[in-house]
Amino acid sequence: MMDSKKERLIQKYNSPVPRYTSYPTVPFWENQLDLDSWEELVKKAFHMYGEEEGITLYIHFPFCESLCTYCGCNKYITKNHSIETPYIKAVKKEWKSYLTRFGSKPLLKGIHLGGGTPTFFSPESLHSLLNEIISDCYVDGNREFSFEGHPNNTTEEHLATLHSLGFDRVSFGIQDFDLKVQQAIHRVQPFETVVQITEAARRIGYTSINFDLIYGLPHQNKETLSQTFGKVMDLKPERIAFYSYAHLPSLFKAQKSFEQFLPNENDKRALYELGKDILTKSGYEEVGMDHFALPEDPLCKAKSEGSLHRNFMGYTTSPSKLMIGLGATSISDIHLGFAQNEKGHKEYIRKINEGSDYLVRSHENSASDLIAKEFILDLICHQEARIDSEIWNRLPELNRRKLAEMQEEELISIKDQIIKVSDFGMTFIRNICFQFDLKMLEAPQAKSTFSKSI
Repeated sequence: MMDSKKERLIQKYNSPVPRYTSYPTVPFWENQLDLDSWEELVKKAFHMYGEEEGITLYIHFPFCESLCTYCGCNKYITKNHSIETPYIKAVKKEWKSYLTRFGSKPLLKGIHLGGGTPTFFSPESLHSLLNEIISDCYVDGNREFSFEGHPNNTTEEHLATLHSLGFDRVSFGIQDFDLKVQQAIHRVQPFETVVQITEAARRIGYTSINFDLIYGLPHQNKETLSQTFGKVMDLKPERIAFYSYAHLPSLFKAQKSFEQFLPNENDKRALYELGKDILTKSGYEEVGMDHFALPEDPLCKAKSEGSLHRNFMGYTTSPSKLMIGLGATSISDIHLGFAQNEKGHKEYIRKINEGSDYLVRSHENSASDLIAKEFILDLICHQEARIDSEIWNRLPELNRRKLAEMQEEELISIKDQIIKVSDFGMTFIRNICFQFDLKMLEAPQAKSTFSKSI
């Protein structure tokens, strides 16, 4: 049961704000670079950071055989697997263009396969792509190779093939185990199926398994969520991502189908409090926004050592400033700037094969952007940050007053230009970061682009 103070603050702060997987956030990328300019920026960043720190790769696989109606990811629904070959060829070609810009063999710190559904692709297709990429690199001894697997179509062959290439982390999209909820979001996957694939992953040698769970889904209540967590605890994955459902039916029309069955704001937050309480009592530690892990997990160790990092893929232990996105709709974060690939897979393949510009948006960070980016990352990863005068001097008086209110509410403390976020305040971390979002402050009408914070 939430106390009255938390309930009041939830009502106060439950407004649309970014998730801050990047800064500036995507709607505020403001200087479109052509492909040549982007690749020159990549070359500069590689020589500044990548040669020493290494690189990480995110590869997007946008295909799914059926539509999960809650999903806000970029995806294309098809059962036609003939698309695998031309898509893999295009991703390989994109990768080779980056290799050319690097000018030397890169140190590979990590790979993450996301989607869509990466396991839509056959083990043979994935091996063809990844074996070539890995062969082009030096592989760091502490590399993190992970992939997102749909429990219904991830096979033991998928697991074995990827493990042979160095993958030892897998994230299964569970969302909820209640059948009524699963039917509403069009993602029915029996608990027995999850048990089988989880046990297979551990048997093959995967040392870290993550479950994605979502609160705020249609028909969810405390009883059903408790039952879901009971089953999750039977399997005890090393990591759990416990996300707020983002309801944006204007962008994702399928979400309209269950709108009338969504919990209200207070009930939704009560679901989170219930899940967090179960996780804490079950031995999990809160790593950061939405993420929990067992104490011996590297994420917890990185947090305690102050080396935790966050990017578009979530929290990571890798310090690399260069994350290269490959595939349709992928986003690259090279510290000096960002770029997003063509969203449609057909256009992406055509443009890659033609050698034409396949970027749909990009942004080169200014000195001010970099200061704000580091500041917000420190808040999200370490719960404290030094307020640079560049940021403080540009804050409107209204935002300074709001920060003073947050101090009175014990969400934060500010002393000697150091801001610290309390454990209680982490519930409102997106709202706290928002007070320092200089880009958003200049264009508040863009708030409708984002989901509510609670």
